[in-house]
Amino acid sequence: MSGIEVVDIARGAFRAQFLTLGATLHRLEVPDRHGRADNVVLGYADLEDYRRQPPRYYGAVAGRYANRIAGGRFTLDGETFQLTTNENGNSLHSGPDGFDRQIWTVEARSDSAVTFRLDTPHGWNGFPGDLVARVEYALEEDGLAVRFTATADRATIVNLTQHAYFNLAGEGSGATVLDHLLQIPAGAITPVNEALIPTGVLAPVEGGAFDFRAPKPIGRDVDAADAQLVLGQGYDHNFVLDGPAGFERRIATLFDPGSGRVLEVHSTEPGVQFYSGNHLADGAPGTGGGVYPTRGGLCLEPQKFPDSPNQPGFPSARVEAGETYRHSMAFRFRTAGDAEEAFPL
Repeated sequence: MSGIEVVDIARGAFRAQFLTLGATLHRLEVPDRHGRADNVVLGYADLEDYRRQPPRYYGAVAGRYANRIAGGRFTLDGETFQLTTNENGNSLHSGPDGFDRQIWTVEARSDSAVTFRLDTPHGWNGFPGDLVARVEYALEEDGLAVRFTATADRATIVNLTQHAYFNLAGEGSGATVLDHLLQIPAGAITPVNEALIPTGVLAPVEGGAFDFRAPKPIGRDVDAADAQLVLGQGYDHNFVLDGPAGFERRIATLFDPGSGRVLEVHSTEPGVQFYSGNHLADGAPGTGGGVYPTRGGLCLEPQKFPDSPNQPGFPSARVEAGETYRHSMAFRFRTAGDAEEAFPL
């Protein structure tokens, strides 16, 4: 396994498995409405496929800067930094050798929690500052808490998220997520150009394909004749969450009517990237042995907005020297008999 260590934790009905490669969430077993546990996150059966395959970021920590930076370039205090690029001349999740491809150190562990640490030097993939990043995963009574911290010895930018792909019907179900119901309390998105870089404006979602303020099936509008959906080949967009950021609150709710599983994503961040798994087909076998279909899983990635370092109107991703970056998030689970119970008023 070439240095990839596997770490298992458990609490109550929940079991989770992590990899030191990418501090990756490899498996997460969650009970359905009948108490039957299934793995609800996507991943590779062969651990070496996390290295061999084109990156899909299954369950990995995305960083130092999650999502896209235009041209892989930004300016900080008058100095321009050129990052490694990996998508149409832009930086996606910090280039071709991001946090998802690094071996993290297990710094602490218990039966129900594990903390991973990664040190990257000044100039790593073009970023300024020696950075120490940590992620703590802790199983709690209702799911998995994820807490990121990072500190650097000079001003830099940081934006860390958990890139899990969920299918609440079960990883091995063979089903798509198109029948899952999703609710996101966001009145706007950051629309993108042809390179999937935000244009800088905020576009209201009112009444359109991106309006998830009331829960609806993901499949209802995913192939609608909407210019933004055409660019993303489905949903691959940052949603501007309503209300102030900086404290942990519910930012999305996902419900699978078949299993009854409900996922509530909580986060302190101002945005969430919703990716509807548009490019999942024809990959290497998943953890259950099957090959995932298009839209066989989805991501809800809380974060700063994409390209924030180049967009002065977006929430800042700047972290001062010696300051501690923090992002607290959680995947919290329950079950429901129907949509009314899954999305109480």
